[in-house]
Amino acid sequence: MSVRTTVKAIQDIMRQDVGVDGDAQRISQLCWMFFLKIIDDQDIQLELLQEDYRSPIPEPLRWRAWAADPEGITGDALLDFVNGQLFPQLKELPVTANSGNRGRVIRSVFEDAFNYMKSGQLIRQVINKINSVDFNDLAERQHFGDIYEQLLNDLQSAGNAGEYYTPRAVTAFMAERTDPKPGESLLDPACGTGGFLTCSIRHMRDHYVRTPDDERRMQQALRAVEKKQLPHMLCATNLLLHGIEDPSFVRHDNTLARPYVSYSAKDRFDIILSNPPFGGREEDGIESNFPRQFQTKETADLFLALIIRLLKPGGRAAVVLPDGSLFGEGVKARLREHLMNECNLHTVVRLPNSAFRPYASIGTNLLFFEKGEPTKETWFYEHRVPAGQKAYSMTRPIRTEHFQECVDWWGGASRHDRVETAFAWKVTADDVRKRGYNLDFKNPHVVEDSREDPEEVLVELQAAEERVAATRDQLRTALAEALLR
Repeated sequence: MSVRTTVKAIQDIMRQDVGVDGDAQRISQLCWMFFLKIIDDQDIQLELLQEDYRSPIPEPLRWRAWAADPEGITGDALLDFVNGQLFPQLKELPVTANSGNRGRVIRSVFEDAFNYMKSGQLIRQVINKINSVDFNDLAERQHFGDIYEQLLNDLQSAGNAGEYYTPRAVTAFMAERTDPKPGESLLDPACGTGGFLTCSIRHMRDHYVRTPDDERRMQQALRAVEKKQLPHMLCATNLLLHGIEDPSFVRHDNTLARPYVSYSAKDRFDIILSNPPFGGREEDGIESNFPRQFQTKETADLFLALIIRLLKPGGRAAVVLPDGSLFGEGVKARLREHLMNECNLHTVVRLPNSAFRPYASIGTNLLFFEKGEPTKETWFYEHRVPAGQKAYSMTRPIRTEHFQECVDWWGGASRHDRVETAFAWKVTADDVRKRGYNLDFKNPHVVEDSREDPEEVLVELQAAEERVAATRDQLRTALAEALLR
């Protein structure tokens, strides 16, 4: 059975379980099970290679002890074991000198994990399917990694879980244009499921990693933080699938919770790649960690301020920001002024509203900048939906090849050979300054049109009205039932 078929069969089994509701819970359930299988496969290999290696997981909790035998425990006994022993003990797994970072990763993954499945028989069926994948087989692991990417892509239709996922075409493009190299420190301060990390790893392995020392330097220079439990768990598993031996560098924390001024020169990075959450509001008190001129509850603005501070002189960054960050006033304007004074904002790639559908339908922008010298001029590139397609969608998403025209236009490392085209133009820092640091420049080479397709807007409006009507009916029914009691 192929890996893709195996994963589909697992999802079909989970759909039969009354405890698993929707894609987000199904993927979360899949993730902790895959995580334990991957960790155990790696442990078996490490035990063969290192005479003194001992798994940080107690022997009765190791995958091989309770899950590997297809005729092993099932039904209520398996459900009781998972809920009564496995989860409680892994949540409190002691982190000792012997268990090291590996034990810390396991504990952090299970701290807020949950077993949603209610049927021990169905859990056993899922386990037996998972056992058909050998994660020590490099080709099979790589193939499974591709399938896992598709599972993460499925999160886009899983309500709020979609905020954790950036289309891989976007992360790959940003990583390639930023061009990280082994040994350069790289940070994603809001890493979600790890897309920027895995794309950077692929880029470095394809272009620069030639020796075991290159691989070691690459892995040791990676850093990331994720605030929410589900994407943190998905990210750790994603990194294991991409051959990262120790994903403990991904901290389960809120980057914004640390005072801005406490980040000193030793905390700075050569490269920062990120799609910080936007449209959200931080909890009370977080903004007080920042200087008064940057204080706001808008998450994306706080991250932009922090990213500028965390870059080393000469450091490179690529950040996803919404349209509002380009033209908003107040804190947003002060941030843009600060960005252009501290960094060379050399490129802004403007994406269509549909690039992040279905969970977001707003214009987004990819900002590329280098710290150390103020901006003199900024190039804009307008990314257009391919001919014959009105918008990106779940069935026709943005793909890597859609960025090829921009790649061809980009030019070399110096970017001196860039030319204006129907979709590329430049503005000077003086132009931006005269507009109050408004960066919302439209393409001067085409007649301005809406970045939103009217038919798409109508469909979304009708869908929203239907959801409101359905909610209203549910409330009426609930109220009527309450009055009859």
